[in-house]
Amino acid sequence: MPITDILRENASKYGSDVALVEVNPEIQERRRVTWKEYELIESDPYSHYRREITWSVFDEKANRFANLLLSRGVKKGDKVAILLMNGLEWLPIYFGILKTGALAVPLNFRYTSDEIKYCLDLAEADILVFGPSFIGRVEEIAEDISKHRLLFFVGGGSSSCPTFAEDYDQLVSNCPSSDPQIAITDDDYAAIYFSSGTTGFPKAILHKHMSLMHSCRVEQNHHSQTKDDVFLCIPPLYHTGAKMHWFGSLLVGGKAVLLKGVKPEMIVETASEEKCSIVWLLVPWAQDILDAIDRGDIDLSKYDLSNWRLMHIGAQPVPPSLIARWKEKFPGHQYDTNYGLSESIGPGCVHLGVENIHKVGAIGKAGYGWEVKIVDENGNVVERGEVGELCVKGPGVMTCYFNDEKATNEVLKDGWLFTGDMAQEDEDGFIFLVDRKKDVIISGGENLYPVQIEDFIRSNIKVKDVAVIGLPHKRLGEIAAAIVEIKPEYECSEEELTAFCNALPRYKRPHKIIFADIPRNPTGKIEKPKLRKIYCGESLVASQNKG
Repeated sequence: MPITDILRENASKYGSDVALVEVNPEIQERRRVTWKEYELIESDPYSHYRREITWSVFDEKANRFANLLLSRGVKKGDKVAILLMNGLEWLPIYFGILKTGALAVPLNFRYTSDEIKYCLDLAEADILVFGPSFIGRVEEIAEDISKHRLLFFVGGGSSSCPTFAEDYDQLVSNCPSSDPQIAITDDDYAAIYFSSGTTGFPKAILHKHMSLMHSCRVEQNHHSQTKDDVFLCIPPLYHTGAKMHWFGSLLVGGKAVLLKGVKPEMIVETASEEKCSIVWLLVPWAQDILDAIDRGDIDLSKYDLSNWRLMHIGAQPVPPSLIARWKEKFPGHQYDTNYGLSESIGPGCVHLGVENIHKVGAIGKAGYGWEVKIVDENGNVVERGEVGELCVKGPGVMTCYFNDEKATNEVLKDGWLFTGDMAQEDEDGFIFLVDRKKDVIISGGENLYPVQIEDFIRSNIKVKDVAVIGLPHKRLGEIAAAIVEIKPEYECSEEELTAFCNALPRYKRPHKIIFADIPRNPTGKIEKPKLRKIYCGESLVASQNKG
């Protein structure tokens, strides 16, 4: 069944139960607004520390937006883009789009004006829904994009609707809350997501309702959500990771809390106040929480975290040292990691499992309903222990890269998605990520896998973050360079870190160490192309070669 049916069922079964809570730490006055008050606020409904809506109101808001779209001629197969920061409006808008039979097209909140226009054109989007944070960027391209598109502004309250757009809040308030009852099947197209775009402009990833529904089942199967669980959602909803983890809560009618901020104190405080039981973190956020505890900025005795049962991490390789530290501070927590791509409808095609914490460092085995294999450059399955490219197959694999047949054919072969990630399988069948195929460093004929070097350097107590990239070298072709971010409370010299790295095999030791901040995208992935652009232009003299 299409995913919109789940929302209808939740509204019918659990109509008066809270579905979504928004917590905004930027609002100083900590007024808690229930859905009834939220509907009646005349001044500024967006200016409160905490807002919530029930499943019934969630469904009604989705219906109102669906009816607005239908009144403007939107039909099955059209595309509606969403450019919003996380908030209480995001998911009702998403489901309103799906209820019309149109495709939802979420956009990265970091996109520049040019990237917004590029993605709208590539996806052939008919409508753009945007919020206050994007007025300037949309205004730069409004004249071009509004010629063939409708622009709806979501913000209301103190944020005036720009003249080049229509006011979403006013429009939906006059639309019927009845369900439009558009017939939708699993085989209908549902959404276009965009790749991270770290190697140029992003690609448009086309998914059917079948994919979205499968991600619901995968998430609930892996993490055993029940109606009583409360999911703390922090990552951006435009990305498959955050939304598809929330899909497990959607499937059982559980409450979710949308936290607008990533400060460690606020994460812990919100988990305590909202009685959260499941929290998905990125590596930097988990590390920041642990560091804040170590510094004394967070006193765990002041919080009630008795409901918190599961901490899980995805989006990038997880250093085993981080999880060892986490279990010291939170010994009662279950831990899990999930691997996935937007092309495989987000997390879960490979999954560690809470029962396999002894295998921390691995991404796990094939997830619920998925198949995996590791192949060489000719597509042949490699022997266990050998490094090859990870491939996945299942109901959540994308249909194609929209309007890009060449790119599609490069990664989709006989139903298998070639991920571009290099991996190896251990003697127990657990898969370990080695690195991105394009990030492998070939130095003097040896393949170096940066993730392995990064994991080692992160085990140094003074290191906050690290990225290893290849720099050009006349004799060796490439050498490994470690860009290292030191924790603010520590000092560390190049000599000290070089000595620390002597515990690595000689060929894996970084030839160059650079102290600098590590850039990460909104989903926590290190932006290595940005680092290469900064550092690969430097000329490396022979004296810098410590080999």
